[in-house]
Amino acid sequence: MNEKKNILIGISGGIAAYKTLSLIRLFVKSGHEVKVAATHNALEFVTPLSIETLSNNSLYCDTFALPLERKVEHISLAQWADVAIVAPATANCIGKLASGIADDALSTLLLAFHKPLFLAPSMNENMYLHFSVQKNLKYLKDNGIHILEPEEGFLACQTEGKGRMAEAQDIYDQIILFLNSETNTKNFRALVTAGPTYESIDAVRFIGNHSSGLMGFSIAEALAEKGISVDLVTGTTHLQTRHPLIRRIDVISAQQMYETCLPLAETADIIVMAAAVADYTPVQKIQKKLKKENKTLSIELKPTVDILKTLATQKKKNQYIVGFALETDHELENAKHKLQTKNLDCIVLNSLHDKGAGFGVPTNKVKLIDSDLSLHEIPLQSKKRVAEEIVKHIMLKINL
Repeated sequence: MNEKKNILIGISGGIAAYKTLSLIRLFVKSGHEVKVAATHNALEFVTPLSIETLSNNSLYCDTFALPLERKVEHISLAQWADVAIVAPATANCIGKLASGIADDALSTLLLAFHKPLFLAPSMNENMYLHFSVQKNLKYLKDNGIHILEPEEGFLACQTEGKGRMAEAQDIYDQIILFLNSETNTKNFRALVTAGPTYESIDAVRFIGNHSSGLMGFSIAEALAEKGISVDLVTGTTHLQTRHPLIRRIDVISAQQMYETCLPLAETADIIVMAAAVADYTPVQKIQKKLKKENKTLSIELKPTVDILKTLATQKKKNQYIVGFALETDHELENAKHKLQTKNLDCIVLNSLHDKGAGFGVPTNKVKLIDSDLSLHEIPLQSKKRVAEEIVKHIMLKINL
């Protein structure tokens, strides 16, 4: 990567802070601009002079210090940096970030930072495995923070276990790999659909399904983390987007989703249709509430527009289109048929027979079927991890 980046390195109060000096040196040697924010406890392990000499920049460690320029330091640093790494990230630092606590220079800065953030945990194994630390790490990971897993080995407390901060070279390599990925994809656009569509029966009732939208939202986040700008067209859901590269567009019905997706598909390099679009909609839309009467009620339905097939039929050169198939019987046969008849590059097969997969659960288990009918299975895990695997598969297929 030839493009110079602004790297913000945070240091919290752990013995592994001495490794961070090597990390600073690696980034500076590669031509990147480095600035450092540290807690007062961190400076018990490494000196301000060492940090400033290696980084060639002033150290930020005091929220109330008189700034050299008339600016709010933690905000200007957050705006300046392209990526941030906290190494070491102590249990205290992780807990503050997970809880939204800002009571020192580093924690205040981290709450103002809304770009790619990496944490390199470092602590005793018992602390690392404590349920509260694991809960905080999971929460941060689920909210888009990158966790650089600690290593197993000899710890400062003279015991063996998991808790050693990753080596400086390994942290550097992972950050550079991430930045390279972002550089390669910065001109790419994706269209992702998510959630259910609601087809109105009367003024208060509708035909819908149990989709929460979590799978589609997770895919949008995973694509955005790769540096791809995402248009997320979603049906009704309580979920929120986090990544700044995601533009969310809310719709209600299948027709609205179709009308929204059609122009967006023109400029999309990747299209992932994860929404659970209703197959039928009432022929007649009643504008007032139907009164319940002691008789049966018949509702005439008509097919909704096939959004996926329409977009795939109009597929542009080098456009990659992924569909989803939720099946209850003859799963592979039906998914392959959908793949071929709709001119897709890949289809993601969900089976309602798989425990922990499908609607209304945080986990999923899927099979990816490519246009050549090759099969790739993703085992049961969180929908976020499944989404990451799907995006990894897409990136491989389009040579990114």
